[in-house]
Amino acid sequence: MPIFRQLFDRESSTYTYLIADSVTGEAILIDPVLEQVDRDRQILWQLGLTLRYTMETHVHADHITGAHRLRELTNCSILVPENPEVSDIDGYVRDGDLWTVAGQQLKAIATPGHTDSHMAYLIDEKRLLTGDALLIRGCGRTDFQNGSPEVLYRTVTEKLFTLPDDTLVYPCHDYLGRTVSSIGEEKRWNPRFAGRNRQDFVELMNNLNLPYPKKMTAALSANARGGKVVFVMDYQI
Repeated sequence: MPIFRQLFDRESSTYTYLIADSVTGEAILIDPVLEQVDRDRQILWQLGLTLRYTMETHVHADHITGAHRLRELTNCSILVPENPEVSDIDGYVRDGDLWTVAGQQLKAIATPGHTDSHMAYLIDEKRLLTGDALLIRGCGRTDFQNGSPEVLYRTVTEKLFTLPDDTLVYPCHDYLGRTVSSIGEEKRWNPRFAGRNRQDFVELMNNLNLPYPKKMTAALSANARGGKVVFVMDYQI
C-alpha cells in the first residue's frame, strides 16, 4: 500500500516528503532537514519502513539537508540533481529519469531557474513535488546560485503548466501554512505568472530586493558536502 506524508520544519518553513510502500517497507525522503532527522527516523520506525534514498530537489540555501546524517544512521543512499558541485553523495538524478521506488513511479523533471540545477518529481502522474521552482501562489527567487528569471519563467510555463490541471502541487516551502495546490489553481491565481508575459516576470523578479536567507553561508557550505557539517575552531560552517 502506498504511503505519502508531508512533513514540516517550522524554522525554515520546509516541507519534507516521505514516499513509501507499507508492503515492501521501502521508503525515500525528499528534501530532509537536518534538525528533523530524529522526527523522520521515528516515523520510519513507527511505520516499519527502511529508508533507501534521500533525494533533493536542489542545493538548498536556507537549511542544511539531513541527508548525510540519515545516511550515517540508516545506510541509505544520497541522490541529488545532476550538475551541482556536491561531494560525498551516492548518485545523481537526471532529467527524465524514471524511478519505481516504494511502489510508486517517480519521474524527474529538470526545472532550472531558481537554481541552475533543480528537479521536480512527478509521482504516479498525480502529485508534483515542485521544490522551489513553483510555490503556492509564488515561486523561488532567482538572484543567487546561478538563478535566472528568464529560465524560471520558461520552466514553469512550458514544463509545469503544461501538466494536467488536476495535478497536485506540493512545494518545498510555504510561509503561510498552505499545504497543497494544483496546476490549474496556480495557472489561474499565482500572481507571479497569471497575466504576466516573460518580460513582466523578469522585471518583477529582478526587483524583489529580498534579504538573503539567514543560514545561507552555513547551508550552502554543508549542502555542498551532502549535508555534512564541519566544525572549525568552534565555529560551525
